[in-house]
Amino acid sequence: VEINALWYNALRLLEGWVRTARGGPATQLSALADQCRQSFHERFWNKDAGCLYDVVDVNGEAGRVDDAIRPNQLFSVSLSHAVLAEERWKPVGDVVERELLTPVGLRSLSRGHPDYKPTYHGDLKTRDAAYHQGTVWSWLIGPFIDAWLRVHPGDKVGARSKLSGLVAHLDDACVGSVSEVFDAEAPFTPRGCCAQAWGVAELLRVLAKTA
Repeated sequence: VEINALWYNALRLLEGWVRTARGGPATQLSALADQCRQSFHERFWNKDAGCLYDVVDVNGEAGRVDDAIRPNQLFSVSLSHAVLAEERWKPVGDVVERELLTPVGLRSLSRGHPDYKPTYHGDLKTRDAAYHQGTVWSWLIGPFIDAWLRVHPGDKVGARSKLSGLVAHLDDACVGSVSEVFDAEAPFTPRGCCAQAWGVAELLRVLAKTA
């Protein structure tokens, strides 16, 4: 789902650049972006769950979908050119907030999924098996805040309240920095790299955005 969201965003950006520089060829890019957006809504919307499928045509099997609830779908709302229709932003945001949001970032998989792993621990094989199956990623708070502000424009106080756990974490683990990942359940023990660049960068970015 995130690949399609990024592709649509890229098409719209390229369309704008070409239109500014050359004019004519932008029409073709606009038509391609429109087609991408229409197909996205036809294929990825999971009306039963009120959010987006993670994968369609799984393993090349036409019509087979993966309905795992993951944070990847946020990019359909958070990017500068959102592929998802505006009336669907709130349902997706609500599902992500309910199922994935923690005080220190977003779970990589919802707790109700059979592959969910509540902790990130053990040997390399065990850790790798949990890395994308529930483990919380700190940097994903950035796209979450971007999407949340799209749904709740102007509510910087509400958005900033979502950052309190990560701000408190600055006094934990590697003091003054942000850990790469955390366990998916309380007490959300810091794991992985203790000073992760993209975790630091996204927290700083959204703190400035909600100031």
